[in-house]
Amino acid sequence: MTRALLIIDVQNDFTEGGALGVEGGAAVAERITEHLAANPDRYDVVIASRDWHNGDDDNGGHFATEAEPDYVDTWPAHCVAGTPGAEYHPALDTSLVDVHVRKGQGVPAYSIFEGTTDEGRTFPEALDELGVTEVEVVGIATDHCVRASALDALAAGRTVTVLSDLVAAVDTVTGAKALAEVEAAGGTVRSAR
Repeated sequence: MTRALLIIDVQNDFTEGGALGVEGGAAVAERITEHLAANPDRYDVVIASRDWHNGDDDNGGHFATEAEPDYVDTWPAHCVAGTPGAEYHPALDTSLVDVHVRKGQGVPAYSIFEGTTDEGRTFPEALDELGVTEVEVVGIATDHCVRASALDALAAGRTVTVLSDLVAAVDTVTGAKALAEVEAAGGTVRSAR
């Protein structure tokens, strides 16, 4: 069995002060780094995703350009490739990351399964090549990209655990609903501690 940690979208634009900042995002970045430092042998591979949107178009309708964002299907511009907002939060120690995945390059994308590695492989191809059978999921935001990534991992036949103290939600109600949905689909939700 090969276990991976999936770090979802711990980026400046999704933490406090960012374009779509989530309360507690910076603390999650710090706690993920602490978790990895305290458990150096827990994971066979550590994989981190980032939204990596185009800055010169609406990314397939993902960015609201003609009207106000609805925060369901359309959003303010965020995580534009090459900008500080798209970079990992500085509290996340990226030297601990083995594989980097970019998603949303010109299209809406919530799940890490929609991304590609820096080497150009699709994320599912990378998981298969690495022989990953079990994933633990952390990051931002619980009610959007963490949820989508965990559900896709379950659908792809992986054993999935969301570490509830290493995620941050846009909203506590929708965050709790997302975790319940992961459990209902066969995943586990528990604290990292």
